[in-house]
Amino acid sequence: MEACLADLAARGAVGNPTCLGPQGALQIAFESGDAAMIRAVIDAHFAPADLLIADHAPQVPQVFVSDMDSTMIGQECIDELADFAGLKTQIAEITERAMQGELDFESALRERVALLAGLGEEAIARCIAERIRAMPGAKTLVATLKAKGCRTVLVTGGFHQFADPVAEMLGFERVIANRLEIVDGKLTGGLLGEICHSGTKLAAHDEEVEALGEGTISLATGDGANDIPMIAAATYGIAYHAKPKARSAANGAVDRGDLTSVLVLLGIAESEWVKG
Repeated sequence: MEACLADLAARGAVGNPTCLGPQGALQIAFESGDAAMIRAVIDAHFAPADLLIADHAPQVPQVFVSDMDSTMIGQECIDELADFAGLKTQIAEITERAMQGELDFESALRERVALLAGLGEEAIARCIAERIRAMPGAKTLVATLKAKGCRTVLVTGGFHQFADPVAEMLGFERVIANRLEIVDGKLTGGLLGEICHSGTKLAAHDEEVEALGEGTISLATGDGANDIPMIAAATYGIAYHAKPKARSAANGAVDRGDLTSVLVLLGIAESEWVKG
């Protein structure tokens, strides 16, 4: 820490660290200094790290908008579902490239869904029961924010068939997702309605903030390229074990801890957490 503070001071940012509690987190207040420079110096000394750079003392958000796959749950639902069709490796490769920002999201989504044509819808229920698990700390994060009056929204490029039960499990109040088309008990390889993509995620964030009015504090979490617009728009955009492009766009990151690290970064004491 001393070396990091010395490097920051040499660049004109003098800070005083304060311990936030038993988790060992530090809050460093700077009288001046460019946020990007401060982030770069901290990363140079500590990355991977859990951090949040803000121009004010963190506050409890009034709106929380989150991605689902690899953020609130530990899996990519379409990859796990593809395993029931014997296509996981092929589809997971496309998923990874899309999340890295190497492929157009909508085209990549439609390509992957088309490969699932003919799969029985019973595979969805089996996949949820056997494969889909909450990310560590997810329930505590959502429950704690809700207990403090925060509105919670799950918005995903995945599917309602997965997102609705995940939202119920974790306690989200609103769900925005795509929907797999099913006819006669089988996936058709198509989707119903408009695609939920990065623009949809941003619109959901902005709609929720606008509904609460000027000065609303928002939090967004995600891990992939299609999360970048909402992460960048949020007061606190936290990239969770994220791809490089998403991490670079965020003003916060959780690289080491679980989702309760978000509560630590927001300055919410562990004694106030609602354990999930």
